[in-house]
Amino acid sequence: MNDNNTSASNQNPQETTSTPPQKENLLLNIAINIIIPTVILSKFSGEDALGVELAIIVALAFPIGYGLREFFQVGKFNIFSAIGIVSIMLTGGMALLKLPPEYIAIKEAGIPALFAIVTLASLKTRFPLVKTFLYNDKILQIEKVNAALKNHGTEGEFDRALVNASYLMSLSFILSSILNYILAVVILVSEPGTEAFNAELGKMNALSFPVIAIPATIVMMFALFYLFKQIKKLTQLDLEDILNQH
Repeated sequence: MNDNNTSASNQNPQETTSTPPQKENLLLNIAINIIIPTVILSKFSGEDALGVELAIIVALAFPIGYGLREFFQVGKFNIFSAIGIVSIMLTGGMALLKLPPEYIAIKEAGIPALFAIVTLASLKTRFPLVKTFLYNDKILQIEKVNAALKNHGTEGEFDRALVNASYLMSLSFILSSILNYILAVVILVSEPGTEAFNAELGKMNALSFPVIAIPATIVMMFALFYLFKQIKKLTQLDLEDILNQH
């Protein structure tokens, strides 16, 4: 009896002292990935400051460093994070090599297009990405949903709903691809390797959030609500009963 109590008492402090993983700081994310690079490219590209090439390197160091830090903290390989870091490095490399703006526009459109292709291709694997983004245990009580689907014999219908949600996810990436290309073509008009071109890179980076991220996020949220509606219909459960409260 005493040994059991002692063992239990020894375990409790570990359980109580364990801290939940920290949530990502949205303001810090926006500051490092958007605000700071924009200010550096727009205000410190002159010869009396950092200069054109060094300003690009310093501006890109912030989002790249932040992305790598998040990658090592999470400890999992995320193909979208990896592609995002490669995208940033390509933009900086193209600017440093003074390639024509058309190349950057194609690259800007190509990255989200690649996201769309990967999302659709994952449907042919055991791990479709729709489950990573929308149908996961951080949002829903997956075991409870799966049990209800099995009881109602609606597993096949739900698989089709996941495919439709994947199409909607891909649509959000395609929309992002189109907007990326338009934004780059409209803004990047100066000669690469100039202070004006750096300022345009900063402007493009600043506008990418409202012009690209918001419309794409709206489509992604529509996909999430569609999936919620299908789950409610196929399981006969209220969302309050299956949402993960944690």
